[in-house]
Amino acid sequence: MALKVLSALDTAKTQWYHFKAIIIAGMGLFTDAYDLFCIPPIMRLLRRIYYDNHPTTFDSDDDNFVIPALVVSALVGFPLLGTILGQLLFGRLGDLVGRRHVYGLSLMVMVLSSIGCGFSICTSTTCVLVSLGFFRFLLGVGIGGDYPLSATIMSEFANKKTRGSFIAAVFSMQGFGILASSIVTIVVCAVFNFLSNPDPKEVTPDEADIAWRLILMLGAIPAAMTYYWRMMMPETARIEKAFNGNDRFLSLTFLNFPIDIHPPSLHSPISYTALVELNVAQAAKNMEKVLAVSLSQIAEDEPDLLTMGQNPASSYPFFSKEFLRLHGRDLFSCAANWFLVDIVFYSSNLFQSQIYRRYIDQKYPKYDVNLYQDALHVAELQAIVTICSTIPGYWFTVYFIDRIGRRRIQMMGFFVMALVYFSIGIPYTTHWAEHTDEGFMVLYGLTFFFANFGPNTTTFIVPAELFPARFRSTCHGVSGALGKVGALIGSIGFLWAAHGQNEEDRKTKEIKMSLIGLGVVCILGLVVTYLFTPETRGRSLEENENENENGNEQHA
Repeated sequence: MALKVLSALDTAKTQWYHFKAIIIAGMGLFTDAYDLFCIPPIMRLLRRIYYDNHPTTFDSDDDNFVIPALVVSALVGFPLLGTILGQLLFGRLGDLVGRRHVYGLSLMVMVLSSIGCGFSICTSTTCVLVSLGFFRFLLGVGIGGDYPLSATIMSEFANKKTRGSFIAAVFSMQGFGILASSIVTIVVCAVFNFLSNPDPKEVTPDEADIAWRLILMLGAIPAAMTYYWRMMMPETARIEKAFNGNDRFLSLTFLNFPIDIHPPSLHSPISYTALVELNVAQAAKNMEKVLAVSLSQIAEDEPDLLTMGQNPASSYPFFSKEFLRLHGRDLFSCAANWFLVDIVFYSSNLFQSQIYRRYIDQKYPKYDVNLYQDALHVAELQAIVTICSTIPGYWFTVYFIDRIGRRRIQMMGFFVMALVYFSIGIPYTTHWAEHTDEGFMVLYGLTFFFANFGPNTTTFIVPAELFPARFRSTCHGVSGALGKVGALIGSIGFLWAAHGQNEEDRKTKEIKMSLIGLGVVCILGLVVTYLFTPETRGRSLEENENENENGNEQHA
């Protein structure tokens, strides 16, 4: 027999609170995308400010402003390492102490570290970059924490009919974050260019050191504006009943030590107390605050409350053979797909300015642009790609996810991306290297569209639907952390393949092999999805949990 409060959630009509939750939860992902993807144009500024390598006479040739590959790798890699840590740490804490109580903390880490990036200490090259790397690592920790918490909270508040669309809408805020980073960069660079109008053939002006800092700090404003509403969100009903009546067992499994304790007082100030004591009454009160339903409709009868959901098997910890037997297959599927898609997505996004360099140089000869115009052109191109392919891809998923299903969209996305990467990569040395025109731009834009109308979005959704409530945030964090390992491999691997090489033939061949390699990765993702990924559309979270436990028992 299902709890009334969960049945009410699963059948609730779309309400104002759902849209409010999308904005509140999505703002962290907005900040995530803003801070990670403002780096390509900012790198164009940093190289002119801190890596002026001309010997005597100033020359605006790109070869005189090359940031060492190790430095670029650190600036890209540190936030990804922080994201891995944040996903594992906050994901586990979300299950141990409740989603709400660490949700505001992850946002505050993001806000403060974004401001810290702008206030990077000193003006000397080494000091600035070390400080920037440190704050970007902390930024990654906050970003990482936001992934499992936002996805889990939205999945647990949503109804089963439109749950996929709501989680996808939260994730789609990334697209607006990428667009915002481009717009802010364009505006800041245009203002600085208007005020100083530096000659491209003259030394970089000192005030340019302020521009990139301002771009980074402005990214903290949207997230800071939602902090109050995050702290006012109630705990989700499903975490309130996550331990299914096993009221003497508190699974503190972060270190794999289950502790047998008596439950705390009913007057405990922590709203997730039913994680231990099955406080369905508190869950009902919380849901009454946000759903247009009276407490009498979702309150449980006390006798039923004490008998429902008694499941001796529910006491197994996260690090156990029982968890591996019941949920190992699903965790592998989620983590492997996220790992593969992030190799592709991050290598393409973070270094699209390098891939499009030929196109930009054809339109704007590099000897005729100053540093502000240089960064502005990269941001313009990024904004065009985001508007034409990235954001539409997200919203196609929002519309179709509960009609087509997660599995089909994920397979379709991997398949089409593979075709596009092969069509770009195989003839790259013979055609595209010399014809980086609108046709190339359209094809490359399709990879972003089908990444987002495909595995980049579905890998965020599925882990928030497959696992039991008391492991849901942890498993989402583990899956996302493996994804960011893929992002680290993809972005830094692509960088070392194409960064700072003066031999044009060698660079072209390396880019060709990278593009073909990305196509192969997409094929692997298609295979993993086909063999291991279950469909979660149209079922409640509890139905998904039970069906997958039964299915995985048969596979074991």
